[in-house]
Amino acid sequence: MTVVSVADASFAYADQPVLDGVTLDVEAGDFLGLVGPNGSGKTTLLELMVGLRRPDAGSVELFGEPAHDFADGERVGYVPQDAAAANGEMPVTVREVVRMGRYPHVPLGRFGGDDRRAVDDALDRVDVRDLADRRVGRLSGGQRQRVFIARALAADADLLALDEPTTGVDAESREAFYGLLAELNDDGLTVVLVEHDVGVVTAHASAIACLNRRLYFHGDPESFVETDALADAYGADQHVVRHDH
Repeated sequence: MTVVSVADASFAYADQPVLDGVTLDVEAGDFLGLVGPNGSGKTTLLELMVGLRRPDAGSVELFGEPAHDFADGERVGYVPQDAAAANGEMPVTVREVVRMGRYPHVPLGRFGGDDRRAVDDALDRVDVRDLADRRVGRLSGGQRQRVFIARALAADADLLALDEPTTGVDAESREAFYGLLAELNDDGLTVVLVEHDVGVVTAHASAIACLNRRLYFHGDPESFVETDALADAYGADQHVVRHDH
């Protein structure tokens, strides 16, 4: 099943073009890494994919429907850029954040046994059950990102979309975070990830999309490393540093 279909999509902020004729599909079970230099349109493309923006030209479909009209929002777990920092001031506990993922499933906010089990299972899945009663603002950046993923799991999301989720996270926590994403992807969750560290993406993702306004490459990481797409997109002599740890 095609989860996201982007067809000749273009977008501009006022008179500033950001995306130009981008076409790519994300299939169920993919782990797609979006890479490119700062200002290349990665975040905008992700926002188009989850329906937060409408393309100026072309089309974007989410689960077979126009993304900007898609109403089944619980199927998408979206973690925007700097979400960990922005939500760090929320005076709520970890469990309360994860419970938010169940709201679309709960009529009139009446949580039942299935909902409580879904929350507990999500907390266990990302290994934050022991933090359930702690305030989100007292967690590390890596722990907060796990909480937001748990919220998506509690919602039974089919697509997890993340925008540079490990910014400001230490190297050890980053590796553990990507290990978690790999496990969730292995279990069938589709992942689309914007990441500035190209080496990390090539080590973990099953597919790479490299862009700088237009799409320079879309395919498997091994082929990406062997092409000139990175240098073409970044406009410099670039190479991939693989992360094996």
